[in-house]
Amino acid sequence: MTTVYIVGLLLITVVAANIVHLLWPILPLAIYQILAGIMLSILPIDTHAIVLKPELFMLLIIAPLMFNDGQNVSFRQLAQNVRQILSMAVGLAIVTVILVGGGLKLALPQHFTYALAFMLAAIITPTDAVAVKSLTNNVEMPKNVNETLEYESLFNDASGLVLFSLATSTLTSGEFSIGHGVLVFLYVFFGGILFGALMGWMLIALRTTLMRTHVDIGSIVIPINVMTPFAVYWLAEEIHLSGILAVVAAGIVHSILYDQLRLTSSRVQNATTTLWSIIASLLNGFVFVLLGVMLPEVVSQTLAATILKLALLGLGLYLALGLIRYLWARFKLVDMHSDNINRDSLLLALGGVHGTITLAMAFSIPVLTESAQLATRNQLILLAAIVILISLTVGTLAFPRLLPAKTKNYTNDEFQDQLIHTVQYAIDELSESPDHKKEQALVIDQLSSQMTLTFKINRNVYDRLASQARGVEMQTLVELRENGVVTAKEEQVYDRMIGRDALMHSQHGLFAFLRIWHYRLKWKRLSHKLHKHHPQTFNEMQKLYSNKALQDKSKAVRQQYFDRLESIFSMTMTDVNEFLDEVQTPDNVHEVAMVRRMYLNRQQTLDRFHSRGEMDTNILRTLAIKAFQDEHSYVQQQAAAGVISSELANALNEHISNDQLVCIQSFED
Repeated sequence: MTTVYIVGLLLITVVAANIVHLLWPILPLAIYQILAGIMLSILPIDTHAIVLKPELFMLLIIAPLMFNDGQNVSFRQLAQNVRQILSMAVGLAIVTVILVGGGLKLALPQHFTYALAFMLAAIITPTDAVAVKSLTNNVEMPKNVNETLEYESLFNDASGLVLFSLATSTLTSGEFSIGHGVLVFLYVFFGGILFGALMGWMLIALRTTLMRTHVDIGSIVIPINVMTPFAVYWLAEEIHLSGILAVVAAGIVHSILYDQLRLTSSRVQNATTTLWSIIASLLNGFVFVLLGVMLPEVVSQTLAATILKLALLGLGLYLALGLIRYLWARFKLVDMHSDNINRDSLLLALGGVHGTITLAMAFSIPVLTESAQLATRNQLILLAAIVILISLTVGTLAFPRLLPAKTKNYTNDEFQDQLIHTVQYAIDELSESPDHKKEQALVIDQLSSQMTLTFKINRNVYDRLASQARGVEMQTLVELRENGVVTAKEEQVYDRMIGRDALMHSQHGLFAFLRIWHYRLKWKRLSHKLHKHHPQTFNEMQKLYSNKALQDKSKAVRQQYFDRLESIFSMTMTDVNEFLDEVQTPDNVHEVAMVRRMYLNRQQTLDRFHSRGEMDTNILRTLAIKAFQDEHSYVQQQAAAGVISSELANALNEHISNDQLVCIQSFED
């Protein structure tokens, strides 16, 4: 139970770090996560309980991350860039491990055996595309360099892991043969790819069969997809193949499926994509937070002089890795289709940012070697962490100075303003039809929600408008009561509805509170007059109202009663809408829209209490589709007229399309 508690605490820390990065994106996300882990280590918890065994770490962390990377790439693009991939992910990875590992053994023979040196080289060779993206979010990275880095990070992880496994087995057994090592590498490498592709194809066949016969059974096929990397990795390792390469191959086979089913099974695909995005984000963050938690312990167990030596060694390793990468690109051992070879070679060298896989392999260093604890394990973890931190720091400082900043030809305020106008246009078009008013109200409410998260309303303006609208509503109700249109019971029930809305949708300021009680006292005086001049009628109405038999009325009577309440609502809403139309200006359009939505919510509340409240799903879908088509048409008209740029139009259309998918699905649930 303690382990479950600590893992939950780590995940909470990941989310907290993500929030801080969202609010203050000054540093890369990985740095925030490491710092959050360090802060977590200060708490009085047993950090030893969260150290996973190497085999569990590979299964639970690395396997799903590699599978997700594989299913997010296009097989067509992989086939077109196979030479580039082999050059970076296989050729460069092997050369780097040989040069760095051999250099470590020659430079520090008293500290490193060949097995230990090659194991460390294999750990720090893989790059991290997620870390690179976190450093280049705000700069314009050349497309050819960006694609090269992405393809490299996908497959050099697998190469590094295979080489890491070979070095680890040599370290633990103390035996190594070049011929045997080559054969093992070929068997593990290509065998893992073939096995993963076969398993991926079998699981895809199962999923497609289920979807064709039962139509979008997401509750079954999505869990199958999530469990795939764990099953594939475990089975591959059981027959001594590369589990990592197997899950990468299975992921690539899944990407082929997604290309074939791009416009079918949309609910399953969107749910799967969202779920894997969350899983990958949490797992990446989990590793960095775990590093932050372990760093204080590792540092505390290491002498200050040793830490300084490790820092210098880490810097030397980073420079060696960068130099190898630069020369590899500069001498065109990888074809990046570059028109500026010097610049692109430097960017490729700086893009060798290390991250999750490096940490994962460092944590996977065996605890026991020849029945004795590996004395340098903590130092190797610290050394890997230093290389990661240096690569992140250098990238953070260098990329903004070497690359132009990303620019948009529109601001966030312009996007929000145009979105409001777009949604309002669709609402106006929808409101012109006299048919299906209840379905219209629900669709308009959904459309209004498009604007909820895209702007910050002025709470004081909103509260003032909502209070004034309720005042108009109360005044109308008073007039209806004085004219005998509304009965005492209807007045009391409607009074409670207005009071409930006031409590739910306002900040309950003193002015609003006094305003509500002003009208309630006014109604009390009217009731007193009725009791004084018509006591018999009043007593009969009071007795009828307090009679518990009201709760047992037939369905027809209840239908008539709630129809009456809805009729009163319609009469009051006429005056409220006139008031809102009069006070609406370009400066308060957002706040007025939110007030209108408050009344739409009340309309839905009334609808739920009688049979007519059950709306036709087909009509809802039809109205929603028309409304979103109107939004797209409005955006197209604005772009054609030159009011908005094509880039802003594309952003709006993408936003509208996503909202449309969610809206239509909500009507189907």
